[in-house]
Amino acid sequence: MTEEINFYLSEAEESMQKSVQHTSVELTKIRAGKASPAMVEDLRVDYYGTPTPISQVANVSTPDARTLMIKPWEKNMVAEIGKAIKNSDLGLAPNMEADGVRLNIPALTEERRRDLVKQAKNETESGKIRVRNIRKDVNEALRKLQKEGTSEDAVKDAEGKVQKLTDAYIVKLDELLAKKEAEIMTI
Repeated sequence: MTEEINFYLSEAEESMQKSVQHTSVELTKIRAGKASPAMVEDLRVDYYGTPTPISQVANVSTPDARTLMIKPWEKNMVAEIGKAIKNSDLGLAPNMEADGVRLNIPALTEERRRDLVKQAKNETESGKIRVRNIRKDVNEALRKLQKEGTSEDAVKDAEGKVQKLTDAYIVKLDELLAKKEAEIMTI
């Protein structure tokens, strides 16, 4: 096989790996009944007129499995953090304290668990679509190489390898989903 084909194959594998990692990160943001700092990671707080991620203005910790503690580095940010949490789609009521904000994470209902599983499935499907799009792009690039003079057998062989990579990464995404689904449905 030519160097160009090897380049496309390694690019495909790297891109698919990144897609799986991205999906994994997105799945950690879906809460599974226990407190996790990732739940508020994307939350933006008004920091002197600039929307800033909560992780850049405060320390987020989990004192126990059902509580998140957000301790800002500046005391005047407690009210801003509380306001950001109230306005978010988290559905949590912040308890303002003198030096921070406490979030009590309620137990999930059966209906909410099913909704979270649907959300996890949607996120996983997005990951699969990204992997398939990578396959499509690489196969198109390989066909261009064939038009430029690379042998048809080499291109067909490379397309087969791309399909094997795609199948392997789809299986990894399915495994991530199964793990997350079990985590969500466990009471």
